[in-house]
Amino acid sequence: MNIAFLLKPKSQVAYLVEGSSFRQGMEKLHRHGYTAIPVISRDGRYRGCISEGDFLWNIMSMGSLETHDLEQARIDDIISQDRMPPVRITANVEALLTRALEQNFVPVVDDRDMFMGIITRRSILSYCIEQGLIAEDGGGTARMKKDA
Repeated sequence: MNIAFLLKPKSQVAYLVEGSSFRQGMEKLHRHGYTAIPVISRDGRYRGCISEGDFLWNIMSMGSLETHDLEQARIDDIISQDRMPPVRITANVEALLTRALEQNFVPVVDDRDMFMGIITRRSILSYCIEQGLIAEDGGGTARMKKDA
């Protein structure tokens, strides 16, 4: 299956651009209710991800919650390239499932490492249920099918 079917495109995803301030990043996380957010370069390449914990630990080490300090600090220093590694648009559903075990969303890039969007854990699990790979018991509990 082509995973593009599950893709939430970049135009519908909140993300940060390198060079954004801590304040801008925290405001975007708060506004969208996210616990982590993708970061892209100015030319659109996926750079990594920042979590609310990254902000918390770095603000604690800064020792300041002053607006001026949060405007001066840049997210570039706290981007985690290892936390939510992307998959290529040519990846298969099995690769998505493996990533979804560890993260709430999977960033997707093209062959030039340009950020295309994300695939959420919810959309992956919904697809698996629709395809009969996971069965629901009617009470909201999902389980793997024995014959799958």
